[in-house]
Amino acid sequence: MATSSTGGTAIACSRLIHVTSRCRSSKVLLLKRAKPSFCIRCVSSEPKPRLLDPITQEGDVSFLGVGSNLKASATDAASIASNIKYHAEFTPLFSPDNFAPSKAFFATAQSVRDALIVNWNATYDHCEKMNVKQAYYLSMEFLQGRALLNAIGNLELTGEYAEALQKLGHTLETVASQEPDAALGNGGLGRLASCFLDSLATLNYPASGYGLRYKYGLFKQLITKDGQEEVAENWLEVGNPWEIVRNDIAYPVKFFGKVVTGSDGNKNWIGGEDILAVAYDVPIPGYKTKTTISLRLWSTKVPSDQLDLCAFNAGEHTKACQAKANAEKICYILYPGDESEEGKILRLKQQYTLCSASLQDIIARFERRSGGNVRWEELPDKVAVQMNDTHPTLCIPELVRILMDLKGLNWETAWRITQRTVAYTNHTVLPEALEKWSYDLMQRLLPRHVEIIQMIDEQLIGEIISEYGTSTPEILKKKLEAMRILENLDLPASVVELFAKQNVSCMDETVEEVESVVEVKTTEIDEKETPKKKKVVNKEPAPLPPKMVRMANLSVVGGHAVNGVAEIHSEIVKGELWPKKFQNKTNGVTPRRWIQFCNPDLSAVITKWIGTDDWVLKTEKLAELRKFADKKDLHIEWTAAKKSNKNKVASFIKQRTGYSVNPDAMFDIQVKRIHEYKRQLLNILGIVYRYKKMKEMTAAEREAKFVPRVCMFGGKAFATYVQAKRIVKFITDVGATINHDPDIGDLLKVIFVPDYNVSVAELLIPASELSQHISTAGMEASGTSNMKFAMNGCVLIGTLDGANVEIRQEVGDDNFFLFGAQAPEIAGLRKERAEGKFVPDPRFEEVKKFVRSGAFGAYNYDELLGSLEGNEGFGRGDYFLVGKDFPSYIECQERVDEAYRDQKRWTKMSILNTAGSYKFSSDRTIHEYAREIWNINPLQII
Repeated sequence: MATSSTGGTAIACSRLIHVTSRCRSSKVLLLKRAKPSFCIRCVSSEPKPRLLDPITQEGDVSFLGVGSNLKASATDAASIASNIKYHAEFTPLFSPDNFAPSKAFFATAQSVRDALIVNWNATYDHCEKMNVKQAYYLSMEFLQGRALLNAIGNLELTGEYAEALQKLGHTLETVASQEPDAALGNGGLGRLASCFLDSLATLNYPASGYGLRYKYGLFKQLITKDGQEEVAENWLEVGNPWEIVRNDIAYPVKFFGKVVTGSDGNKNWIGGEDILAVAYDVPIPGYKTKTTISLRLWSTKVPSDQLDLCAFNAGEHTKACQAKANAEKICYILYPGDESEEGKILRLKQQYTLCSASLQDIIARFERRSGGNVRWEELPDKVAVQMNDTHPTLCIPELVRILMDLKGLNWETAWRITQRTVAYTNHTVLPEALEKWSYDLMQRLLPRHVEIIQMIDEQLIGEIISEYGTSTPEILKKKLEAMRILENLDLPASVVELFAKQNVSCMDETVEEVESVVEVKTTEIDEKETPKKKKVVNKEPAPLPPKMVRMANLSVVGGHAVNGVAEIHSEIVKGELWPKKFQNKTNGVTPRRWIQFCNPDLSAVITKWIGTDDWVLKTEKLAELRKFADKKDLHIEWTAAKKSNKNKVASFIKQRTGYSVNPDAMFDIQVKRIHEYKRQLLNILGIVYRYKKMKEMTAAEREAKFVPRVCMFGGKAFATYVQAKRIVKFITDVGATINHDPDIGDLLKVIFVPDYNVSVAELLIPASELSQHISTAGMEASGTSNMKFAMNGCVLIGTLDGANVEIRQEVGDDNFFLFGAQAPEIAGLRKERAEGKFVPDPRFEEVKKFVRSGAFGAYNYDELLGSLEGNEGFGRGDYFLVGKDFPSYIECQERVDEAYRDQKRWTKMSILNTAGSYKFSSDRTIHEYAREIWNINPLQII
């Protein structure tokens, strides 16, 4: 946990064992175990009479709790209540007037943190002592959600805390609801990272996470009559009780400047803009174990002397605070808009800050553990750095820079060590998500790193020539174009000469021309001297394509392993380029948060029928539910658990949106980031078709034809993603019309849940009955929400995309509603569309016409619907094949209705989905990473 360093600001190893109060001396926390115990004491220099606690009437405040060997008792709850009361009084963030729920949350969280700190320090000490290889997981996102219930659940203290808070006049549910979600992520990438940390701690692996401490998160989503609006998150406004700022752990991070060569021949990066990255640590407790690992988040600042007092006192306040503002804004917003040059610079600063501060910290730990005998060739034997997507790719040139420029290693050694240390997880097949950075921008911001990237690129070119030879220069040219890190930069002279000898052009032989149109006024006699405009067309060579740095290629070249996150995704991205480096690690989610804690009713049913709660750690035991899938008693208990969760969601929807929904209707849910490839548009157009057909029927016909449904959407559209925001607007307009239609009543409701986050997911997923995972085949890397829904007994409708393929294999074809084109067909279907051969289904045309009729208001949807029309072109041509898959989708939805009418069949399908979800635990995924990529072993804390 606490660390020291030989670089950056000097670091002292704090243990936080003594908490001092001027008012009294008493034990704050005693953790009793069958094993040796730990304690934290409140002490003062002069002993004073003990103050009796108003709850326990005892001066000795202790409670049982950490670990797996002890059960709760009434004394434990009383002691916890006393400890909460202590924090409310002596670690206050609120006035002393009353013990309101918000104050109760902070005091409770601080009480839990006391317990975590003991195990946190023990974990840190044991890892230091054993000096084993550790994994470091770098991610731009960690979508943690609320921490209180997860922490006390992992500590096995849920019952005790519930009882303690009852003594203090609150319920655990009310207190837990006061906690804001940590705004450190957006979607599946960040949630996966958080699941991985939970599994790493639970499985006792020596590991840490590294991220950025975003002050305002991505944004808080508001839904108004105009659609989505964004406001800044406020999760840190009253502080975060889980984090501990490490003011003694800070590292310098540089931007801009220039590279000079010293008299010794070494490179020095000087000048420019300097900031400090300060560590904030968050404890991540494992389940039924003392292991508690760290999530270290970096916050950025400058020293106080960077405030220009002369300018400030002269009234130039903005100028005076410029350095401070430039540093702090790096950690303001997750994924700031990057359409402007300033936005691009800020994003690149964020990525480099994460990489530089984290690697400096990792190197400092390695040096400290090595004592006075640092052997750099052993770094890969002690350190495994995992890059979660391409955002941390600058780790590669940064590690080379540190080893060469600061530690004195030569290029060959530094590059060899880097390649053995770093690994990369690819999360996408979308071209826009495979990051590219402007070469010129990166050269300005990170001049030394561009030099190193050029060295890597030159080495790569040599390796490509060595592997593919020069006998077939056309093939070699294609390989170089596909595999190089630097795009549109000149090849080395030797390669240019080689191609020249073979009459192969280094550039595209087709020289494009640009029409420069000049409008001039002329007079035409036959038009009776009416002025007209005449076009004069000048043909000019097209501008050269921009020079780019391809981050995915750099990630692949710079690491020893690359993995995809689902079987189909791994096969797609592997291609023909680096097949030897690629492997698959299908994603997973933690069953602690995503069944046991968020769905206690279903968890109890599972435990009863399996006969043990071991399934929480050994999810393969979930498969035992298959042998009970036809049991009537299980069906009764299963549906009762589902109904209880649906009632909670109905209340939540009423409170959040004002709409009343029938909990006896099917709950049909699509919650994920709003994106065209995820095809929320296909879903809502299917609902529009359903609604139109209902309106064409009598009441009796509607009742006979359609199963009642509540169709829920949730997710954020990126602030500058115009088409995604149009989709949100369309969904809310459709909902406003349908939900107020007296002819339809409870037969169909459309709900957009605003500001979807982890806490909302923990409500919706246990209540779900049908979940939609309907992305265009071949475009979703994996998905993890599909796994969470299946774990909670939800039946999926989807395409053969991402992890859907493996989920369907495990739950059974009959328990998954499949539709749509498959990945191998997609390229051909797009080609068919571009050639004008696609004929849309009449039902699809009918729906678009209905929307354009004004049925859902006066808003002009031409831009949205226009994306589904035409044959090709930007924003045209239905790239995501909504029209192609529409008939298959609505026919599949008819099969859903038919199955849901038979509740016995549906409940069995639900049970078999949970039974088949056993594979999709993040524990399984982490074991695979540990064995096959990181080469680390569990380290049990005794």
